[in-house]
Amino acid sequence: MQKANAAQQPSSNRRPGARLAWIGQGFLLLLAIMVVIILGRNLIDNPELFIQIIISGLQLGFVYALIALGYTMVYGIVKLINFAHGDVFMVGAFVSYYAVARFQLHVWPSAFFPDLDPLVTVTLGSLSVILLSMITCAALAITIERVAYKPLRDAPRIAALITAIGVSFFLEFFGALSFVFSPRFIPYQRPFDVVTWYIKDGIYLVEPGKAPPAGSITFSNILLIIAVASILVQVFLQFLVRKTKIGKAMRAVAFDKPTARLMGINVDAIITTTFAIGAAFAGLGGVLYAIAYSSIWSQLGILPGLKAFVAAVLGGIGSIPGAFIGALIMGQAESLTAGYISTPMRDAIAFTILILVLLVRPTGIFGEPEKEKA
Repeated sequence: MQKANAAQQPSSNRRPGARLAWIGQGFLLLLAIMVVIILGRNLIDNPELFIQIIISGLQLGFVYALIALGYTMVYGIVKLINFAHGDVFMVGAFVSYYAVARFQLHVWPSAFFPDLDPLVTVTLGSLSVILLSMITCAALAITIERVAYKPLRDAPRIAALITAIGVSFFLEFFGALSFVFSPRFIPYQRPFDVVTWYIKDGIYLVEPGKAPPAGSITFSNILLIIAVASILVQVFLQFLVRKTKIGKAMRAVAFDKPTARLMGINVDAIITTTFAIGAAFAGLGGVLYAIAYSSIWSQLGILPGLKAFVAAVLGGIGSIPGAFIGALIMGQAESLTAGYISTPMRDAIAFTILILVLLVRPTGIFGEPEKEKA
């Protein structure tokens, strides 16, 4: 009889958490409406400034996407938040710095092929720098996975999480040693020149040494390169995961490791490959970030890494499209906060988003609740 009465009770009495979720969603909806109203007013008052801030947010968001993809791939396979991933991003930036400033790798085509077109020379040289950073970061991630994470694969998750934090600290403070990267900020020498255009009754090139006209909207070749690289990486990963044999193996390992092993899949090799791919794209992100903001230091990976992690959670950690969309949202949130509130508040807003997502929709935009395996 008691069971029957319990079954007749309203679901809200049996699930008080559902009521709290509805309250949280209502608050988030109200907050979103307020943000839209404020942004709409700013757009009307000064459209040029608003569009300029949006462009800045896009550049930042595309860089975050390259880092967030590594977080979401690793979590999807081994359910590990690899907090050392942001520091791998930092190593990629420093590898490109030494390749350009110390070894002049970006000018090798002109040394061997002096008759090449200057545009081809710059493109080949820059791609060589990026490729070196990606390979170095992939090798570093494989080493970290083999040494630090593989022995803890069957240990409680908290052990692997603490190890990831320890590896992150090691990379940061080892890099800060004077005979490694040093603790100071280092001006970054770009492998190519920055070309800037402005939009005002048409698109025009900004002449070197001259400022664009007041009230114009500017963008550079760096923004275009970062956007194209990020979109191509997204498309490549979607193709890899959905259409290739190694992608199918990744999905099988992510779903059920013991069964995947019984089906003849080398689970350890797949996990290592996932770490390597994610780190390679973090290295690409490190190079593009350094090119865009032209200053690097040994703590470079901390905040971009954490914000990319927030982006992965926002989009639905484990989802590649989710990481991409979440990163673009994070970039816009940070840029708009810095433009209309204050620069120090941009970091607070990023982690406020994380708290709201965890309260209202822990699975993120594209994430799905975990289902029991049959």
